[in-house]
Amino acid sequence: MLYALHEFQHAAAAPLRLMAHAMQELYRHPFMPLSYTRAGRSVAASAEVLSRTLRRYAKPEWGIDHITIDRRKVAVCTEQVLAHRFCNLLHFKRDIEGRNDPKVLVVAPLSGHYATLLRGTVRALLPDHEVYITDWRNARNVPLVGGGFGLDDYIDYVINFLEMLGPDVHVVAVCQPSVPVLAAVALMAEDDRSCKPRSMTLMGGPIDTRCNPTQVNKVAETKPIEWFEETVISNVPAYYPGFMRRVYPGFIQLNGFMSMNLDRHVDAHWKLFRHLIEGDGDSADGHREFYDEYLAVMDLPAEYYLETVKNVFQEHVLPKGTMTWRNRKVNPAAITQTALMTVEGEKDDITGMGQTKAAHDLCVNLPDSKRLHHLQKGVGHYGVFNGRRWREEIYPKLRDFIRANA
Repeated sequence: MLYALHEFQHAAAAPLRLMAHAMQELYRHPFMPLSYTRAGRSVAASAEVLSRTLRRYAKPEWGIDHITIDRRKVAVCTEQVLAHRFCNLLHFKRDIEGRNDPKVLVVAPLSGHYATLLRGTVRALLPDHEVYITDWRNARNVPLVGGGFGLDDYIDYVINFLEMLGPDVHVVAVCQPSVPVLAAVALMAEDDRSCKPRSMTLMGGPIDTRCNPTQVNKVAETKPIEWFEETVISNVPAYYPGFMRRVYPGFIQLNGFMSMNLDRHVDAHWKLFRHLIEGDGDSADGHREFYDEYLAVMDLPAEYYLETVKNVFQEHVLPKGTMTWRNRKVNPAAITQTALMTVEGEKDDITGMGQTKAAHDLCVNLPDSKRLHHLQKGVGHYGVFNGRRWREEIYPKLRDFIRANA
């Protein structure tokens, strides 16, 4: 019912969206005299802000067609190397020979945004690594016949990807996947699989949300899991391939993200309005680029969402030592060879300081020579894996850590 109501609202707003788009085009047309006046630019700016508020944002493109290596421009193409029902494994293939760079598997979060949110992460890694990434599919586009997808399936995928990439791979988990990635590496270590990764980097991940809990953590603990199932889980409407699949809709997740910093988002759109009037195209383009990514959301499988809320944020099964995979206990103490790096942001309001670092307390048999923790001053959650501080201060440490354990 909730999903159907959302779709009805979107359909009802179609005439207003079309009108706003028409006004925007009219008052920006070079043959329109008013387009050269402040009044005309104000009308066009108002129409664009309204249009962007009402529209839907499709999955963004990666847009990585080249990088610079040793001052040389190198072409990059994105290729799919493995496909599962809910996830594709992508490889950013560099057109360069004679390099033996470490292979890195980036595990993107399955938390509402597309993997393209890590575009900046991938760009930084590419000059020094062979980069692969998990490209999660929108659950509403997965037919119901494909079955469900839970936390155990997520761990299966990670193990499968690591085994396919071979014994010399390094894994980087950004945010939410830190828990299933740590579990997958622990299981592979206990089985002494030859393809276990050389190093594991966990960035802003909720390993133990009892440490310095944030507002996000507190909200998850205020309601029983039954409340989440009854309130935020919905069935996919009839006109999507995943008709009748139970999902946690992306628009609910986005509303949660926006409400956490509503004043900041309102201010950002007010600045866009002013930039458009003043003709500041660069600032307006920066706003569009960020929000085209931020407002593009996907639905999550209901099983995975509910199991994550219950196991990670309510019952804390991993730090308590009670986490299981396929009825088998997950034992992080089995990790003795895979080096561990953790990264946290000082101002992270989603994953509080100490929550990711807690992974070191679980990997008790890992020698100190294979451990590294980095707390980045002055950054929030997004700054841990994107932006100037990521490129200039965090990434060099990650690059050196991977090389030291290659």
